[in-house]
Amino acid sequence: MTAIPTIRVTLAIRVFLSFASGYFLSYAFRSVNAVIAPVLLDEIGLTNADLGLLSSAYFISFACMQLPLGIWLDKYGSRRTESALLLFAAVGAALFASSDSLPGLWLGRALIGVGVSACLMAPIKAYRQWFAPERQSQLASWMLVAGTSGALAATVPVNAALPLIGWRGVFWIMSAMILASAAAIFFLLKKMEAAHPQPASHAASSSGGYKQVFGNPFFRRMSLLGTVNHGSFVALQTLWAGPWMITVLGLDKAQTARVLFMFNLSLLLAYLVMSWWAPRHVLSQHGSNTARGVPVMRVIAVGLTGAILAQAGMLATSASWSWIFWIMMAICITVATLVQTEVSLSFPIALTGRANTAYNLLLFVGAFVVQWGVGLLIDLFKAHGASAANAMRMAFALCLACQVISLAIFLMNRTRPVAV
Repeated sequence: MTAIPTIRVTLAIRVFLSFASGYFLSYAFRSVNAVIAPVLLDEIGLTNADLGLLSSAYFISFACMQLPLGIWLDKYGSRRTESALLLFAAVGAALFASSDSLPGLWLGRALIGVGVSACLMAPIKAYRQWFAPERQSQLASWMLVAGTSGALAATVPVNAALPLIGWRGVFWIMSAMILASAAAIFFLLKKMEAAHPQPASHAASSSGGYKQVFGNPFFRRMSLLGTVNHGSFVALQTLWAGPWMITVLGLDKAQTARVLFMFNLSLLLAYLVMSWWAPRHVLSQHGSNTARGVPVMRVIAVGLTGAILAQAGMLATSASWSWIFWIMMAICITVATLVQTEVSLSFPIALTGRANTAYNLLLFVGAFVVQWGVGLLIDLFKAHGASAANAMRMAFALCLACQVISLAIFLMNRTRPVAV
């Protein structure tokens, strides 16, 4: 494996903060609909299926970008690719802010998905190229801390801003912020990119790159968890958490915003703990055979089992205190960072852009299917006489059943990565 050059601490901080600004806003865009959903339902007159389709526009456009994105990252690098795409997000936010109908809102949301599609994959590609392998899980966790901070900003702060500037004003401000992030990435990382050029490799330029990725048995094993388990969590976090609090638990909008804030704060703190604990105590399948620690596959299995049990608890009761199960799920799901780290380390640096974006594609396809599918199922069950709360509970139960099956398949599959 090619040696990774040492980077000064101040320069590493600049790299991280530049990329983190984009991912912060990406996650804010992803999560904000959970807070403004009641306003959109009232003001635009959307149904639950419309709301699911609108929010999932982000995920489907995001997913459609992943395969070309992997090629661009491997060919042009992280700085130019992400800064260019963020311009589409700025346009999409402006369009969303100025639209009065579902088609306009959908197009704006889809453009946002296109624009922020590189906000995690670009830094992961750069980190894989610029930082040592043992730092990858830590850096990935820190990025998710930045993203979860964006989700936090989309809860209580957005709810407080709605009476003052409305949801349209929120999106105009976010459009301006995404432009500033694009400028930071493009200008502040120029020297860093020049000092660490793209590795020359036949694999990076070969049209068969994605065949190597999707044909890899270890990739298929791990990506199932990304598609079903992690994808389901993203769908619930970024849309259906808010409606669940209101419809099933009977909370009002202000209480829901506070619960979502605590939910995302717990997720942020859990990512921080993971960023400290994983490099010290988790034994990667790519590490030394003599190293000590908890095997990464065991950590993943235990964490995802905990997330499933937390969701079972959510379904078992509608008591007002049961939002605590959402906190438990958030804490457990942080092991998903280890899934993506193991995928990234399974391929040579020249193919990491494609490997990471292929994984992300499947993750967001899963999020799209769950986010829209839950809305469709809720409307279907209501049409057959179920109450709104029971319809939502049944839709969530089907989602949970898929996660149980996915984890069982993962546990039965013992495929290990091939050394790179």
